[in-house]
Amino acid sequence: MKKAKLLWIDLEMTGLDPEKDRILEVAAIATDMELNEIGNMEAVVRVDEDLMKSRMVGEFWEKNKKSYDALFAQNASGEDVGAVEKKILEFLDKNFGAEIYLAGNSIHQDRKFIEREMPELNKRLHYRMLDVSAWKIYFENALNKKFIKPDNHRALEDIKGSIEEFKWYLSFIKK
Repeated sequence: MKKAKLLWIDLEMTGLDPEKDRILEVAAIATDMELNEIGNMEAVVRVDEDLMKSRMVGEFWEKNKKSYDALFAQNASGEDVGAVEKKILEFLDKNFGAEIYLAGNSIHQDRKFIEREMPELNKRLHYRMLDVSAWKIYFENALNKKFIKPDNHRALEDIKGSIEEFKWYLSFIKK
């Protein structure tokens, strides 16, 4: 069986402060280094609704009302963060060997939440990460080339967009 190397993760959270905000939704896609999908998963983390209401405020959530409503609607069907972490660890066992590189857009921010809320997952991840945002910065500022990614603000669709964006950047590299 082919083993994945890249763990593409996207988290939807109540906000961006790992001390005050919480993970709401997790999606993961396992790929090899050629970006072939080996497996994927999604999970919903149940979060206190009062916390959601107090943290999911401001311009971002006003502009993304559809995502806001969907995250609230699915919250009751979610599981506690420990159960979701266990599912992710089972996903890793099924699809990965020893080295697991975290990948995604601004993945350092997601990693902060993983460190705080999913310590066992964090232990399994390599310290090196593949952050698509670094490529974005270079291409937009040095080459004046911009990838237009849909703003879904839902975990699985955002990961698929990040993989497509990375493929686009790689298309400029001659082999």
